Amino acid sequence: MWHFISEQISERLGQDFVCDDIRQIHQQFHTRSFRVTDGRQRYFIKVADAIALPRLECEAQGLDRLRIEESIKLPNVICSGRVSQYSFLVLEYLNMSEGSVDLWFQFGQGLAKLHRANMQEQYGWDEDNYIGATTQPNTWQKKWCQFFAEQRIGYLLQLLSEKDVLKVPIDKVVTSIKQLLAGHCPPASPLHGDLWQGNTGFWKTQPVMFDPAFYFGDRETDIAMTELFGRFPEPFYQGYQEIWPLSPDYQYRKPVYQLYHLLNHALLFGGQYIQTAKLHLQHLDS
Repeated sequence: MWHFISEQISERLGQDFVCDDIRQIHQQFHTRSFRVTDGRQRYFIKVADAIALPRLECEAQGLDRLRIEESIKLPNVICSGRVSQYSFLVLEYLNMSEGSVDLWFQFGQGLAKLHRANMQEQYGWDEDNYIGATTQPNTWQKKWCQFFAEQRIGYLLQLLSEKDVLKVPIDKVVTSIKQLLAGHCPPASPLHGDLWQGNTGFWKTQPVMFDPAFYFGDRETDIAMTELFGRFPEPFYQGYQEIWPLSPDYQYRKPVYQLYHLLNHALLFGGQYIQTAKLHLQHLDS
């Protein structure tokens, strides 16, 4: 496998590269992550089962679509493919560090600028992709309330019901969310889609984002995700507000936007996430 991947990297670079030092650094969703080097150049490589190649390719496409705002660094995509029973994605390796106050402020500014760039007239994307290991439908839709209620919450509730993880009156929940978001017509911004601290870092003097679940939608969904599992440092929000202030009504929509990620975590991990999702649904119904 590593010989084939080395050949693919070499072909893409136009120079010889041999995976000499190979170190596994992470594993999640049946995907192993490695840092490889030939002593001169280093790369970050994800390896999964062959059937997971579409998920890795969607990640690469999402990274490329987010290359809008220069102040935010996204790892360059080198190549992807399939060898034997494995699929792989090769990315630029970034030796990341913790961010300073100034860098978090810059991150917030950069995200606001990204959200204002290349906005679309409808919500969605040209193809479906993934949120973690879960498929994410992205059929273009003119109404945000319909897109989010049906293709985000309703879709996940259906998956949870089919797996007997969580059963609720899906149509009733979808209708409630449509009503809650009715009249809210946000710009269709380019979104990271899964923006928690585990998918961010800092490289040299730049904020970094990776592992996107890209689509065009309400920018508030990205901000809501940054507040779900522990808020980003306050300078991040100060930087964002300086460039493109959020509406005060965001606070009313935030729990609904966070529900999407809680439902996905309930599907992927079960446990306490199921109970937390139930509480959010009860709050929505009250």
